[in-house]
Amino acid sequence: MRLSPPTFILFLISLACAVLALLPVFGIAIITVPISGFWLMTLAWGLLTAGMLFRDM
Repeated sequence: MRLSPPTFILFLISLACAVLALLPVFGIAIITVPISGFWLMTLAWGLLTAGMLFRDM
């Protein structure tokens, strides 16, 4: 299996999801995000994984 680095845009999107998921841990509450931090972090990890697996296809 060949893995490739994700695109820069996909990396930024997953980084933004991870930061939004970690903000409540540091005491910054975000009321407008209707999804829990666990699912945001799972989404960020899934985006990075999909970016590595499917870039060359």
